[in-house]
Amino acid sequence: MSETNGNDNPPGRHRRRSWEKNLWGKPRLKWLLGIPAGGFLMFLAGIIFWGGLHTAIEVTNSIWFCTSCHEMNIVYEEYKETPHYQNASGVRATCPDCHVPKEWGPMMAVKIQATFNELPKKILGTIDTPKKFEARRLELAQNVWDKMKETDSRECRNCHDFDSMALDEQDKSARKKHTLERRREKGETCIDCHKGVAHELPEDYEGD
Repeated sequence: MSETNGNDNPPGRHRRRSWEKNLWGKPRLKWLLGIPAGGFLMFLAGIIFWGGLHTAIEVTNSIWFCTSCHEMNIVYEEYKETPHYQNASGVRATCPDCHVPKEWGPMMAVKIQATFNELPKKILGTIDTPKKFEARRLELAQNVWDKMKETDSRECRNCHDFDSMALDEQDKSARKKHTLERRREKGETCIDCHKGVAHELPEDYEGD
C-alpha cells in the first residue's frame, strides 16, 4: 500500500508545488533589489581586477623592474653602451621592447613563463653571481635567440620595419640582406645577423 497525505497525493507533491510556486511566483522585493546590486558589485570587481592586472603588467614592463634584480646589472651595464640605450635620434629601446611581445596573448604567455621558470631560478640563485652568469651566458643567449627565430624576430620588428627602411642609405651589404628577395631566399630574420646588438656575445660563441 502506498503512502498518502490524506488527499491521495504522493509524498513530496506538496513540497514540489511549493518549490514551483516560489520559482514562478511574484519575486520578493529583496530579490528585485539584489539582482542589480549583485550585477553592480560584479562590474566593480571586474574593473578592480582589470585595473590591477594592467597596473601589474605596466610595472613588470618597466626597465626599473627588469633591472631590480642584481643579476641583471651585468647585462644592463652592457646595454647602456649600445645604440639601443643612447643614440643620435633619441629613441630608446628598453628591456620589454625587446623581450616582451606587444600582443596580449603572447605577452601573457611570457609573463606566465617568467613566473614559473625564471622566478624559481631567482630564488634558487641560479645566476646570482657574475661567475655563475658567465658560465651560463651562452645558454641564456641561445634561449633568447631561439625564441626570436621562432617568432621571426617579432619584437625587433616592433621598431624596425622593413617597409620603412631607406635601403639606399644603407651600405651595399646591409641593403642586399634587407631586400625582400634575399629574405625569402634565405629565410633569415633579424636575429640571424644581429646577435650581440644589445649585450656582449658569450666568449664561447663560435658564430653561425
